[in-house]
Amino acid sequence: MAVVDSTYVAPADADLDPALSLTRRRRGGADDGAAAASSATDSSLCHGGGSGGEKVELAGVGAEDGEDKSGDGRRGTELVVKYAYRASAPSHRRVKESPLSSASIFKQSHAGLFNLCIVVLVAVNGRLIIENLMKYGWLIRSGFWFSSRSLRDWPLLMCCLSLLIFPLAAFAVEKLAQYKYIAEPVTVLLHIVITTVALLYPILVILRCDSAVLSGVALMLFTCIVWLKLLSYAHTNCDLRALERKVEKGDDTSDASNLEFSYEVNLGDLIYFMLAPTLCYQTSYPRTACVRKAWVARQLVKLIIFTGFMGFMVEQYINPLVQNSQHPLKGNLLYGLERVLKLSLPNLLNIIAELLRFGDREFYKDWWNAKTVEEYWRMWNMPVHKWLVRHVYFPCLRNGIRKDVALLIVFLISAVFHELCIAVPCHMFKLWAFMGIMFQVPLVVLTNYLQKKFSNTMVGNMVFWLFFCILGQPMCILLYYHDLLNRRGTFD
Repeated sequence: MAVVDSTYVAPADADLDPALSLTRRRRGGADDGAAAASSATDSSLCHGGGSGGEKVELAGVGAEDGEDKSGDGRRGTELVVKYAYRASAPSHRRVKESPLSSASIFKQSHAGLFNLCIVVLVAVNGRLIIENLMKYGWLIRSGFWFSSRSLRDWPLLMCCLSLLIFPLAAFAVEKLAQYKYIAEPVTVLLHIVITTVALLYPILVILRCDSAVLSGVALMLFTCIVWLKLLSYAHTNCDLRALERKVEKGDDTSDASNLEFSYEVNLGDLIYFMLAPTLCYQTSYPRTACVRKAWVARQLVKLIIFTGFMGFMVEQYINPLVQNSQHPLKGNLLYGLERVLKLSLPNLLNIIAELLRFGDREFYKDWWNAKTVEEYWRMWNMPVHKWLVRHVYFPCLRNGIRKDVALLIVFLISAVFHELCIAVPCHMFKLWAFMGIMFQVPLVVLTNYLQKKFSNTMVGNMVFWLFFCILGQPMCILLYYHDLLNRRGTFD
């Protein structure tokens, strides 16, 4: 019978698991070799250990040619149990950290804990939904999406459709400027007039009409998008004309070395820009090869399902909580805080991008991992962020404004538009949204300080979640709801 002598070597940085690490090699020998090897194994296992590698001589299992390999495996397992797991074999062979210790917690996979959080989240919210249905019953009304009252909002619909005049007016101005029929100051003045009227016209229509708040919010959001696009269109073409004049004069154009597109006013470019899911104008965009019709159909189904789910949550869950709440700045503070905590809870852009074969679909980044408020605002809404950087922040820096002042100007513009989108449809200007956005400035300073002081922690991320999503937005909902209720004098 052939005898197999096996050698197990345990490196310093490996766990001793003989069942997995046992290595066998076949060689000829005599039957009495097994006894000698077994004796050597006992000695090595009893005295092995330390920081270096441990060499353990095990009597392996051999087989004659043609012998069943499964028998060899069974005998090998018996030897592992017999020699490697003796009471005198060392169990602790190297320095190790606990998986959830501070030194190694971020080196481990947390997939199981993540799955646990999902199960708990589904279970808890499922219980809340059942409890809500038992307490309030079915609150979804037949006229939730559309009712006879919606017909009162027809002026807002007509205003929305008439906003298409302003891009055409901007195109006409640019065409005149291209052929040098009007001077540059006149071009700038006309664009200022167009963008100003495009913003004020819907505001006046909403304030003059007794429309639903949701309809007013939709019109204001559309108005802000049109205004931002018009300003980008005018600013970009103005810069292209300036670069073209420098080229014609033979001036230094090193700042235009990365310019990809020449100045050319085209109606097709403007139409594509107004439809595309971007706020920054350029004459050409990265495009995909084709439209994936099946993908579009799937996204439309998802959009319908999740929009319906959001409507269900608003009507069935959020509305009763808001109606049963007190003004957060009046009455019982703890009761108000409890209601705020209960309220703590872009598919459409992708569909539009697919239909237009728009290639750059980075509409957001991983904002949920933001360690500072400043980092969150850079990742949350990429189209708006790119617009602010391109048309506000860097122009401020080029005009000698300090970075901190430029950042303050960016937040000021953002605060004004947030206030307009909420205050105008509500027919009241309480400045809650404005102050909420401006409050982000000290939070930027605070979270930047915390990130520098605790660079290896997620303290800044926790502060962001606390102030922005748990206290900030629910607080604004309660403030505007009760102020709107006080203005109308009754529940709508």
